[in-house]
Amino acid sequence: MNAVDFDGDGWTDLVVRSGSGGNDFGAGARAIWLLHNDGAGHFVDVTEAAGGTQRRDSSAGRQAHVWVWGDVDNDGDLDAWTGTTSTDLVADNELLLNQGDGTFAYADATNAARSHPATQYGASFVDADRDGNLDLWITSYADAAGSPAQDALYQGDGAGGFADITAAAGLRTEPWNFVGPLNEARAHTRAWAALACDLNNDQRPELLSASYGRSPNHLWQALPEGGYRNQSIASGYAFDYREDWSDNESARCWCTLHPTDEDCAGVPEPENIRCSSDADAFRWDHDYDREPFRLGGNSGQTVCADMDNDGWFDLLTTEIVHWDVGSSSDPSELMFNQGSADPDFRRPGNDWTGLTRDHDRVDWNDGDITGSLFDFDNDCWTDVYVGSSDYPGTRGLLWHQSALRYFEAVPTAVGIDHLRSHGSVVADFDRDGDLDIVVGHSLARCEGECYPTGAIRFFENKVGQDNAWLQLDLVGAAGSNRAAIGARVDVTAGGVTQARQVGGGGGQWGHQDDLRVHLGLGQEATAEVTITWPDAVGSTETFTVETRRRYRVSQGEGATAE
Repeated sequence: MNAVDFDGDGWTDLVVRSGSGGNDFGAGARAIWLLHNDGAGHFVDVTEAAGGTQRRDSSAGRQAHVWVWGDVDNDGDLDAWTGTTSTDLVADNELLLNQGDGTFAYADATNAARSHPATQYGASFVDADRDGNLDLWITSYADAAGSPAQDALYQGDGAGGFADITAAAGLRTEPWNFVGPLNEARAHTRAWAALACDLNNDQRPELLSASYGRSPNHLWQALPEGGYRNQSIASGYAFDYREDWSDNESARCWCTLHPTDEDCAGVPEPENIRCSSDADAFRWDHDYDREPFRLGGNSGQTVCADMDNDGWFDLLTTEIVHWDVGSSSDPSELMFNQGSADPDFRRPGNDWTGLTRDHDRVDWNDGDITGSLFDFDNDCWTDVYVGSSDYPGTRGLLWHQSALRYFEAVPTAVGIDHLRSHGSVVADFDRDGDLDIVVGHSLARCEGECYPTGAIRFFENKVGQDNAWLQLDLVGAAGSNRAAIGARVDVTAGGVTQARQVGGGGGQWGHQDDLRVHLGLGQEATAEVTITWPDAVGSTETFTVETRRRYRVSQGEGATAE
């Protein structure tokens, strides 16, 4: 889902999609909804009127599963890149140029971003070279043969054109052929999500790829001279440090049946599965699954935010975890930035941060795929939402940061009561000064607990209004991209400094929160704001504003109250 003001009227709209199917409006088959926020508490379906959801030849059924938004031609309105998860329909990838009148037109058919030769679940707009034009980072799941594929960076020309610069930028990975490159995170992976975020405060965004299938996540560090280097392992992002596989039920079964195999000595029998043949060791290949890269996780999404207000952006990864795999499977957890010149993260663990949960069945599964980081009570500290989906008993999980780096679960009775939560976006949809959240619903693997349809649900914030807030709508000038994607905002009030970045989308299936920067400020009446613009020199400007107000900030012109 996306929460973006795609028609520029000041009210945040919604883009909602289904994970399958196309758009045949005549037959009623729908997979995409562009929903205009009318400012009166309603969302109006403008999908067909806006255009861009049918194929170029006007035939029905274009698939557009991934959406991200940015002003690629710097004309003052938001354009959209849409991608497909179907390898046989890569021609359905499209760049939609906003015409400024509520409609969209296709960019040139020869655009390189249209021909990305792999299925994709994630993409991010980013100004990788700080030339004032948005580039496009696309992460790949599989090629036409079903094998893991190369992620790609496409350089924007500021007029809606893109060119593949993956190799020139140093982003090439190796085929999925050899264990060595896989353990070193130098090989292709099955990317489920994308992210661009400046993680070492050098004003150059890092590129991240969160990967499914127990394959390493990728983190590419932006270099001062241009291009990128692979910091996946060194940063601690590729996978966690938990490599003890001896509590994996399938591994225990294998070693019970093959006690003389390497490393099997001392491995106990399984506790909760019946083990009478090799088929019972259904999740274990003893020659393969002891490798470090196979002891990682099934990452759904990575989100960046400064969780501890130390000025450095931290990461949350969401992960699918199965009950029988044991402690070697990476859980959803926060990774705290160590503030190094080379990105470096530490995982204190969920027992330390409080991001724990109880399971009421032996055969539990954490289906965490999507998530959001936002300050829902405007108390200056960022909170955590994780959408757990696709398995019995899974639901949306909300934690409140009650002390520095420590989180307490918010009961569903007063928080988010939503089963099988898949997809989430946050924005101040009703413009009352606090952040609301919209969540999606998965219909997969239902056991009688799914809702009748996959319809989204809107949760209106009823607590954030008790504290002060500040909202900033940034507009880049010449040298910066117009949407100010990549800009950094530092706001100090009451002795606390918070940092935000304007994001260009990412996540799985195209997650994008509102481009408008929102900060909760407790009971403070004024705040000092410093903006670092995403131009070649990192231009800055500082000013003081009153809280509980919205401001439009045009680069070099200061803030104007709305």
